[in-house]
Amino acid sequence: MTQDLRFTYTPIGVLRSPYSRRIDTPHQSTVVAGTETGAFATARLELDDWLDEKVIQDLGGFERLWLVFAFHLSEGWRSSVKPPRGGPKRGVLATRSPHRPNSIGLSAVELVKIEGKTLHLRGVDLLDGTPVLDIKPYVPYADAFPDARAGWIDEMDAMTGRNFAPGPRKPR
Repeated sequence: MTQDLRFTYTPIGVLRSPYSRRIDTPHQSTVVAGTETGAFATARLELDDWLDEKVIQDLGGFERLWLVFAFHLSEGWRSSVKPPRGGPKRGVLATRSPHRPNSIGLSAVELVKIEGKTLHLRGVDLLDGTPVLDIKPYVPYADAFPDARAGWIDEMDAMTGRNFAPGPRKPR
């Protein structure tokens, strides 16, 4: 039944970031160890001309945003993948791999300021030129569950330390 459903999305804008190669990009927006500067990356989200400024009216008071985006350089997918933190292969839907059945991503970023239809962001893990499909405000009481279990990641935390995540891989 669901195999017959198809969706078409038009990006609302393009993200401009310092990352031009996947190998340089952090695995998560808050994991900057191993990046060139060791600092949270700044970026700009430039909204497309077909949108007017009213779409971001009232967004300025939010500290964080969710970006829904397309992994536009993803080249197919596999049902199981090896996470960057190590361990055995995991089911792709139990990971944040960019190589997914539908190459859609989600990233929480910090909103620094808004100038016209350009959003200045910090803490991005997206490549330059990434098409952004949607923005949603981060709402702490609804979006944060600090005591939630995290399956196999909890097991990794027990072995490697809580919140451990490697920085970008070095070129081969």
